[in-house]
Order: sequence, then C-alpha cells, then structure tokens
Amino acid sequence: MSRSVEEYLKTIYSINEEGRPAKTTELARRLKVSPPSVTQMLKRLADEGLVEYSPYRGVILTGRGAAIAQRVVRKHRLLERFLHDFLGLDKEKVHEEACRLEHGLSDEAAAALCRALKRPTTCPDDKPIPPCTLEVESCDECETASFEESRLLTQLSNLKPGEEGVVAFVKGGRRARQRLLDMGLTKGVRIKVVNAAPFRGPLEIEVRGSTLALGRGLAGNVYVELPPHRWRRGRGWRRGS
Repeated sequence: MSRSVEEYLKTIYSINEEGRPAKTTELARRLKVSPPSVTQMLKRLADEGLVEYSPYRGVILTGRGAAIAQRVVRKHRLLERFLHDFLGLDKEKVHEEACRLEHGLSDEAAAALCRALKRPTTCPDDKPIPPCTLEVESCDECETASFEESRLLTQLSNLKPGEEGVVAFVKGGRRARQRLLDMGLTKGVRIKVVNAAPFRGPLEIEVRGSTLALGRGLAGNVYVELPPHRWRRGRGWRRGS
C-alpha cells in the first residue's frame, strides 16, 4: 500500500466521519495537490473498490477502503496523542509529525503505544480514535494477541451495498452480543450488504439465506474480514479473491 494511497484514504475518512462525502476541491486543499490529480486518483481508487466516487456528489469509502483508512487513522491519532501528551508538542505541530511516522508504524507497535497512553479514545483535537480490531475480550488481553498485518478488518457498519465478508468476531456488551448471535452473526459466517442508508442509517444484510435489517450502531459491533488487495507492479491494484 503506497503512502499516497493511504493519505487519500485517511483524508476521505476524516471527512466522511463528519457525515458527508468528500469533494474534490476539499481533498485538493487538504492534500495540497491539484484538483486534476485528485480526480485521477479517485478514479483509480474507485476502480479498485476502495471508494464510491461521483464527480458531482463526492466520494465515500467502501468497507474495504474504510478498513485500510481506519488502520492508518488509528495510528495517526495515537501518535498525535503521544506527541502532544508525552513530548509536549503544540497541537499545530503534532498532525504533520504524525503524518511522517504513521506509515512506518506496525500494528503491534500501535497496540503497545495505545497501552502506554492508557487507551485514549480521542486525539488532541477531540476526534475519535478508530476502534482496535484485535480479537480480544478486553484491552487487558491485547498484549497476548497475535498480529497479522495482512488481515483486513472493519465493522459491518462500514460496508456498502454489494460488499461481503466473513464475520471475524463480535464485540460489545453482553446483551448486544447475544442479540447479534441470535440473528446468526457468528464467527465464520459469510454476510453480504444488500442495502444501506447513507452514513448513519440502517443496513439490510443477507446472512444464512435470510435478509435482516440492522441498525448502524448494532452493526458496529460486528467485525468483518475482507479479502486483501495485492499490488502488481505496472498494473495497478488487483482485488483479492
């Protein structure tokens, strides 16, 4: 995954989390590149299934794009917290410094950083730090977790119509977990999103041959594994099977 692609996905994520599509002009301004360059990259990302792009309506991340973006954004905001709280850097400086460091930080190092920071939930600008995607019952167990850098995980709530994956695990409170298990959303089950209202609206999913409606909040407790992308030199992105 190239640094430029990660920067695009991270920036789109930060706009989408405000409940709106990312526009070409705003991406150009934030990334400090020309609008034609943004358009070219967005078309490339759309071809690879990482974003849904419409020239007049803007761009939103697909589930696959969100899975990659969340990993980068989580590292970025943890680093911002460290640079601000431990090193005393001003808020105006931590973003740029975190941008330099995030791409080389492993998932295992990010988890260790999270523990050292006492598991913060927001960055210095009070933006939420994306949830951990480790398959653990509690934060206390993350020291013994196994790390697979190639594993692509995101919440079911991030998937778009037509996307599918396999349930990796379910988190949340006891009642929420039991409700999801009763709906058939157990580990290893393949699910597909049939329909989805924009951003915070409900989902319609297909699981075990049945169609179910699921609130976005409840769907956020279901972590889905998606097939990874693979890079072929000179040919662009190739979708995982």
